[in-house]
Amino acid sequence: MHFDTWEPVYAALLDDFGYDRSGDERARDVLAGLIGDADTYDPTELAIDDATVAIAGAGPSLERDADRAAAADLVLAASTAADRLETVGVEVDCQVTDLDKNPETTRALSEAGTPVAVHAHGDNVPAVETHVPTFDFAAVVPTTQAEPTPPVVNFGGFTDGDRAAFLADHFGAAELTFVGWDFDDPAVDPEKRRKLWWAERLLGWLERRRGEPFAVLDGRRDDIEPIGE
Repeated sequence: MHFDTWEPVYAALLDDFGYDRSGDERARDVLAGLIGDADTYDPTELAIDDATVAIAGAGPSLERDADRAAAADLVLAASTAADRLETVGVEVDCQVTDLDKNPETTRALSEAGTPVAVHAHGDNVPAVETHVPTFDFAAVVPTTQAEPTPPVVNFGGFTDGDRAAFLADHFGAAELTFVGWDFDDPAVDPEKRRKLWWAERLLGWLERRRGEPFAVLDGRRDDIEPIGE
């Protein structure tokens, strides 16, 4: 996913949520400033190309489906899914996070050499400023949803979970499998519910681009409002 393809969808997201593009750009620049000239993680080192990649969300079904994550070649975990998979003995190969819940896990993973895709957006600048300097930059993939400027990159996606899917797609995953995804989770607040609605749309867009039906969308596909058509 390149930014010229992503930008129209990004603009629609900004409009729907009332977000300010300049806020995302400021967050991107803060993250870039913190990284400076330090070497960051090259995602090609994950060897995603031709791999089966589990995209782990943090929904209630995660532990029930953890065996499917363990069976994949690689596991990309959204935020707290990394902690929960570790609890049931499943190793995570990369965490994707905007630092809203468990920055201590992100720090520990980076220190252990496990890559962490750290996202900056208009609402999380204080978290970025507080936590990013404590990470091992050699394990950090700095990301934005706005136009990327080195060293900050943009592979597409909006929530932690679908950003993980877009990252895996960008680097050539042969198959994506989804665990811990619960679009109808009744425990979420209205804003999170709207984000899940967008995540579902984004996965629908991604599966059409890949020509790979995602089982997580079975039974829902006909009701998804399409993107890019």
